Amino acid sequence: MRVIAFVGPSGTGKSYRSVKIASAYGADAIIDDGLLISHGKVIAGTSAKSEATMMASVKHALFMKSEQSKDIKRALAQGSINCLMILGTSEGMAQKIADALGVGAIERYIHIDEVASSEEMALARNTRTHEGKHVIPVPTFEIKKDFSGYFLHPLRYLQRNLDADTDADSDERSIVRPTFSYMGDYIISDNVIIAMAVHEAESIEAIVKVTNINVRKTAHGVHLDMTVTVKIGHNIPDVCEAAQHAVRYNVEKYTSVNIRRVHIFVKSLVTE
Repeated sequence: MRVIAFVGPSGTGKSYRSVKIASAYGADAIIDDGLLISHGKVIAGTSAKSEATMMASVKHALFMKSEQSKDIKRALAQGSINCLMILGTSEGMAQKIADALGVGAIERYIHIDEVASSEEMALARNTRTHEGKHVIPVPTFEIKKDFSGYFLHPLRYLQRNLDADTDADSDERSIVRPTFSYMGDYIISDNVIIAMAVHEAESIEAIVKVTNINVRKTAHGVHLDMTVTVKIGHNIPDVCEAAQHAVRYNVEKYTSVNIRRVHIFVKSLVTE
């Protein structure tokens, strides 16, 4: 397996550009902040940006704890990766990561200033410093169950003026604000989730009313149990499946809350 590295100071846009750089240099997998990523999917590891403090995040990214590298070493040992690209703030950091993962010496270094202008790097650094925004080069659903901060990209759906700025690669990135950025808390109350879930369920033509809803939070997401009244003459399994899809898809889309389960209980039937 060949090993290359993409290096540059923190906050200069490496993660944002990593997918294109990997493609240009023939890398079919990326190591970035504790994650092994290939073709837009997390193959192994957890995001260092999920840590509660900056120091813990740095240690995580360097795989200073052996348990953090076990899954990645196992995935690399399967031999399906031809070229691995490691992201690091310096050549030394990239090689430390390579040593921690046991992949040997790095054969080539690509520096951020080779692919980005000083103005672009300054803009990226300003976004990191003043807005606390970090980029993870995978779609949101790949990492949200493990993330302790919050996702900014899904909120773009609520800001129509930003839609025109979305580029072709936006689905391959998650814009996040980690816990350690200390930019303030972001909380979505149960009442908001309930209101959205009820709205989406009652948007299904055959559902007359949601008569009860229960929200239960777990370590990996939210479970929703809903009791509904349905019009007579409709196929109940089809109605419930449509409601499950609408609730899960739209609540996740607009809040980035991970909806693990939507149970629909049909309590009564009414005529048209």
